[in-house]
Amino acid sequence: MTQALKGVRILDFTHVQSGPTCTQLLAWFGADVIKVERPGVGDITRGQLIDVPNADSLYFTMLNHNKRSITLDTKNPKGKEVLTALIKKCDVLVENFGPGVLDRMGFPWETIQKINPKLIVASIKGFGPGPYEDCKVYENVAQCTGGSASTTGFRDGLPLVTGAQIGDSGTGLHLALGIVTALYHRTHSGVGQRVTVAMQDGVLNLARVKLRDQQRLAHGPLKEYSQFGEGIPFGDAVPRAGNDSGGGQPGRILKCKGWETDPNAYLYFITQAPVWEKICDVIGEPGWKTHPDYAKPPARLSRLNEIFARIEQWTMTKTKFEAMDILNKDDIPCGPILSMKELAEDQSLRATGTVVEVDHPKRGKYLSVGNPIKLSASPSDVKRSPLLGEHTDEILKQVLEFNDSQVAEIHASGALTPPPKVQAAE
Repeated sequence: MTQALKGVRILDFTHVQSGPTCTQLLAWFGADVIKVERPGVGDITRGQLIDVPNADSLYFTMLNHNKRSITLDTKNPKGKEVLTALIKKCDVLVENFGPGVLDRMGFPWETIQKINPKLIVASIKGFGPGPYEDCKVYENVAQCTGGSASTTGFRDGLPLVTGAQIGDSGTGLHLALGIVTALYHRTHSGVGQRVTVAMQDGVLNLARVKLRDQQRLAHGPLKEYSQFGEGIPFGDAVPRAGNDSGGGQPGRILKCKGWETDPNAYLYFITQAPVWEKICDVIGEPGWKTHPDYAKPPARLSRLNEIFARIEQWTMTKTKFEAMDILNKDDIPCGPILSMKELAEDQSLRATGTVVEVDHPKRGKYLSVGNPIKLSASPSDVKRSPLLGEHTDEILKQVLEFNDSQVAEIHASGALTPPPKVQAAE
């Protein structure tokens, strides 16, 4: 078995989260990802949210596994020479700079095409062409401008951003798909192309069910939303719906045994129509199976608050795991609210490589997410993130085939910093 992207070389000019998410995924699949960083500084996240002194942050390490790091001053003439040589040797260049940065570096698309016509240039931007295309965008800005925040939270409260990084990591995943698609296209076209994903676009793609509801709203109230059963009129835009299900089957988060002291003692419960009679039996309401107010889905829509309140009376007598075991036996869809602590300690996630333990020479052992995409014939593993400039000389010699005197000349020019010595963590 071989890694799926073995032989593909990525020139990684990304930083912070959105771009590194993309290139890390490609690295997990076997691509040789060369991360280009500023001498002496590197990716800004190396020094953000520090928890272990004199070690790269978890923010950086968990986004840059399986990569090689080279430091390069692209304003230095020798640095430009090295970058030009790397462009010739790579298959993909990935960047999430602000608009126009590559052009100002002296490497616009037209120049890159002349250097290497087969190179794919992949970019993440905040917005696509339009009034906001020059604006700086971060995670929460993307969530707010992509439609997610306006539809998240409770009806009588503020818009909310979600803890899932759908703006940064979500856009990085979109870009990774664009890159492998462009690589496949190159196998029969022989040429590279530009791949661009805007963070606003990526968030809107993930919030598509709310765009669906916006169009449904023009034809009448959204009956599966709680406010319909409460008799509250809808406005002209999709409202925040709390923990109502985003699908066609009503769902809510309900209290479970121990909720008074455990902030995660809750269960998501979906009243799926095909198992309604089983739900009635489980919660002790067999009469609801034939009662005209409850027997059919349309009749239940105006009574969802009452129905879920009754179901919650039952869930509060069970722990979230006990409730899940009982409900799963009858194929009633549900899911416990799992804390990050519970996920970190879940041995089944360790066994599948979804959560991995990694050893780092500066910070020691730490937990990280692994590759969530499993290929049966193309295994992936997780290797630690690189120290700043750790592979500088290795890349110059192995990838660019520079000799010792050429490497020494580049070092003397100040275009890069020497690679650090790697020692085991204390």
